[in-house]
Amino acid sequence: MPPILEIHTLIMKKEIHPQNYRLVVFKDISCDYSFISRSTVDTKETIVMDDGKEYPLVKLEISHMSHPFYTGKMKLVDTAGRVDKFRNRYKKHGEKKAE
Repeated sequence: MPPILEIHTLIMKKEIHPQNYRLVVFKDISCDYSFISRSTVDTKETIVMDDGKEYPLVKLEISHMSHPFYTGKMKLVDTAGRVDKFRNRYKKHGEKKAE
């Protein structure tokens, strides 16, 4: 066994970590970026990737490819319309103070 695996098995407590890790596709829906990682997350959706295999799919609203901190762009990603709802709700309130 390689030394890293020996340390890993010595440090980790037995029987407390999940055993059902599998390859899962995480897809950033704001910029159409996908990546595959191991995960135990439950999902009902699947996607066929470029390799022709079908994987479970987890949709993300933001990732390192769309987050302003990592991209350097101050782009507002609002898939649920929350900002518009907020502005419409408090639009009249702001107008009253301006008078």
